[in-house]
Amino acid sequence: MTSPSNEGAVALRLKNVTKIFGGVTALDAVNFDVKAGEVHCLAGENGCGKSTLIKIVTGVYTPEEGAEIEIFGELQNNITPTHARSLGIAVIWQDLSLFPHMSVAENICFDEMVGHTPKFVTTTSMNTKAAEVLARLGVSLDLDQRLNTLLIAQRQIVAIARSLMGETKLIFMDEPTASLTQTETDKLLEIVRNLSSQGVAIVFVSHRLAEVLDISSRVTVVRDGKLVGVYSTKGMTQAHLGELMTGTKLENQVVRATDHTASRPVLEIDGLSHYGEFEDVSFKIHAGEVVGLTGLIGAGRTELAHAIIGMTKLDKGTIKLDGNVTNFKSIRDAIKLGVAYVSEDRLSLGLIQPQSIADNTSISVLDKILNKLGLFSTFKKDALVDKWIKDLAVKIGQPEDPVSTLSGGNQQRVVLSKWLATEPKLLILDSPTVGVDVGARAGIFKIVRELANQGLAILLISDEVSEVLFNSDRILHMESGRIINQYNPNEVTIDNLEKQIYA
Repeated sequence: MTSPSNEGAVALRLKNVTKIFGGVTALDAVNFDVKAGEVHCLAGENGCGKSTLIKIVTGVYTPEEGAEIEIFGELQNNITPTHARSLGIAVIWQDLSLFPHMSVAENICFDEMVGHTPKFVTTTSMNTKAAEVLARLGVSLDLDQRLNTLLIAQRQIVAIARSLMGETKLIFMDEPTASLTQTETDKLLEIVRNLSSQGVAIVFVSHRLAEVLDISSRVTVVRDGKLVGVYSTKGMTQAHLGELMTGTKLENQVVRATDHTASRPVLEIDGLSHYGEFEDVSFKIHAGEVVGLTGLIGAGRTELAHAIIGMTKLDKGTIKLDGNVTNFKSIRDAIKLGVAYVSEDRLSLGLIQPQSIADNTSISVLDKILNKLGLFSTFKKDALVDKWIKDLAVKIGQPEDPVSTLSGGNQQRVVLSKWLATEPKLLILDSPTVGVDVGARAGIFKIVRELANQGLAILLISDEVSEVLFNSDRILHMESGRIINQYNPNEVTIDNLEKQIYA
């Protein structure tokens, strides 16, 4: 394998790229370019056209007439996915699209081996090629290990390695750090810098604005399918970039941090333990209070949430809801007593993707949409769905559209509506903004504040320090399965809090 040449040359140039779907303009005369050896960020809210642009470059979609696509100075027409790969273009999508039951080497070499000679592939030849690519990234993995036994950060490295098989010159990375800890993110960004130094052009897509400004030299902002502009990241702030993406000024300050200890405790957990995951955890959440729970991925935060809602059997400790000791045997028991849980994995656990928006909204409260005869009432269902779509300002086409047609932010609002329809006393939000753009995040946290103001007790779990700092009344720091500290958002800065969390 050789490193790409022509460093500094224009790797990709798009002129007047427009794409229309059924009368809706997804991209409107967008111009975009990225240089060899450059890390260039493509920024914008969900639904702004980023994915459409990537799919045009990689031959999945064909642009409208009048568009020009140049790849390393050569005008390209009628690009297909196979042609794009032959030109040295690769995409690493957020879902990675790897084979969980195949080995590391098999995953890395799959695209290169299938359909190519020799027809018979040996383990030795695959391991040799895979090891060469990993060495180029400066990392090592067990080549015989099955993918489903790896950490998500290691799988991300496998996806990058696979994209480098052959003469890759341009890589699109779609939300590569969405599920990584800060330490894992730092390692991945170092790999990206390494590839850039070898002349590979990288288009980096991320909703984490801090890392966008850290890793890229330029950022192209797209809003509602139109080019807002191309900006140097030197001197750019997260606040300004967020405003460019959304067209509005976003809050970036502590908005709660109120003492609620005088109000009644809704949730009291004392000495909660599930050995191997968390131990001796105790805290309270009062009516109208937002308690932020943060820490690195693997600290035991999600496992604790699962125990609270009855998905995990406790080894020790007690849970009180409204002063009464509870022993949830299942999440169904928790729902009946007023506990709602928004999972960190909305695609697998939060929504039924092929089903409609209306079905996803009403599925948790089927008993509320029955008539006097105990039969399903379309009228009650429509009224319930209409209420929550309006209350949470979900942007939809029709309620019967598949929920998969919505943007990440609107899907998350549907998940919230599904649980709020149960009229809970306690709402547990586990990483509620994963894969959600900056504008939609602001909207979600506005909803969270409104719910708290109405008296709902909320546990906000997030590994993004700014989220818990700006939106919580108290912050709990969890590490290695234990609560090790508590912070008042009014008395700690984001820099100091990050030092504590990422130490």
